[in-house]
Amino acid sequence: MNELTRSRVQQRTLWILAVSQIFGTIGVGVAPSIGILLAEEVTSSEAWAGLARTASTLGAALLGLPLGNLAARFGRRVALASGWWLAALGALLLVPAAQYQLVIPLFAGLLLIGSGSAISLQARFAATDLAADDHKGRSLALIVWVGTIGTVLGPNLGIPAQRISDATGLHVYAGAFLIAGVAMLVAGLLVFLLMRPDPLLLNRETDQLAGPALPVRHRGGLKRFAAELRNNPRARYAVVAILSAQMVMVAIMTMTPIHVTHHGGSVSLVGVTISLHILGMYALAPLVGYVADRWGYRFSIAVGLAIFAGSLLAGGLHPQNMGWIMTSLILLGVGWSFINVAGSALFATVISKQDRASVQGGVDALSNLCGATAAFAAGPLMAVSSFSALAAIAGIVLIPLVLMTTVTPKTAALKS
Repeated sequence: MNELTRSRVQQRTLWILAVSQIFGTIGVGVAPSIGILLAEEVTSSEAWAGLARTASTLGAALLGLPLGNLAARFGRRVALASGWWLAALGALLLVPAAQYQLVIPLFAGLLLIGSGSAISLQARFAATDLAADDHKGRSLALIVWVGTIGTVLGPNLGIPAQRISDATGLHVYAGAFLIAGVAMLVAGLLVFLLMRPDPLLLNRETDQLAGPALPVRHRGGLKRFAAELRNNPRARYAVVAILSAQMVMVAIMTMTPIHVTHHGGSVSLVGVTISLHILGMYALAPLVGYVADRWGYRFSIAVGLAIFAGSLLAGGLHPQNMGWIMTSLILLGVGWSFINVAGSALFATVISKQDRASVQGGVDALSNLCGATAAFAAGPLMAVSSFSALAAIAGIVLIPLVLMTTVTPKTAALKS
C-alpha cells in the first residue's frame, strides 16, 4: 500500500470515527446525568444511587479488555460496532427500568452502557492505526475533541424526552434512554457498514508485506499488558501519565459540586463550573495534539503537569472563593487534556504491534478502574479533611509522573 492510498484510507477512517463518536457519546453522556437521577428515583436511596452511578464506570473497566481482544482478533470494525451495540442494549434495558421502576434492569443497563465509554476510548486508538508517527497526536486528539459534542448533548436528552413523554405517556427518563439507545445503535451501524477497509487489519497487512512480523496475539490480554509495561519503559511512562491524570481529574471533579454547594453555591453555578471543566477537557484537544506532534510527548506531559499544578494551587489555596474554584476546574480539564492526549498517543506509538489492540484495551480498562477508585475514595477523604487537603493529596499522586518526566528523560522521552 503506497502512502497516498494509506492517507486516503486514514482520512476516511477519521471521518467515520468522528461521526460515529458524536452519535455514540450522545448516548454515553446520558448516564452520569439522567442515569443518576433515575437511580435515585428507582432505589429511593442516595447511597444506592451512587452505587448505580459507579456501575457504568465499572462496566467500562470490565469491558475494556474484552473489547480490545475482540479488536485484536477481528479488527476495529467488529469491536467498535459490538461495543456500541452492547451499550445500546444497556440503554434500552433502562427504558423499562424507568417506566416500571425495576432495580435489576437498572443496574444491568448501567453496567452495559459502560461499554459505550470503553469503546469511545478505543476509538481514539483506532484513529492512530494508519496515522504517520508525526500525526498520531493530532489524529487521536480529533476523536477526543468531537466527543465534546455528544458529552454536551447527552445530559440534555431530557428536553426531547419530555416531548416524547407528553406525546406517548412514556416516563421522561425512559424517553431519554430510548433516544440514547437509538443513537448508539446508529453509531454501531455507521462503523460496521462504512469502516472498510478496517484500519487495524490493513495496518497489519502492510506490516506483513514489509517483512517478517511476529504473530498477532488475541488472548492473554492481562499477561500481555503486564509484560508490555515490564519490558517497555516508554509504554510504562505513557500508562503512568494516563492513569495519574485520570485519578487526579476524577477525584477533584467528583467532589467539586459538593464543595460548591456546601459553601453556598447554587446548582446553576455547579452546572456552569462542570460545563467549563468539560470544555477544558476537550475543546483544546486539536491544539494539544499539534503540540504533542510538534514538540514531543514528554514536553506536552510536562505542560499538563504545570497546568495541573496551577489548578491544584488555585483550588487548594482559595477553597472558599468560587471564582478560584471555577478557574481551578477549567485548568484541571486543560491539564488532563495535555497529559491524556500525549500519553495516549505515546502509548499507541511505542507498544508492540502484535499486542496493539489487546494492550490498548488493557490501559483503557485500567484507566476506568482507577477513575472509579478515585471517585469512590474522594468522598471519604474530603469528609475527614477538606477540599484543600484533597487537592494536596492529588498533588502527591502526581509525584511519580513528575519524576519520570524530569529526572529520567531517557526513559520517558520520545521525539524530544
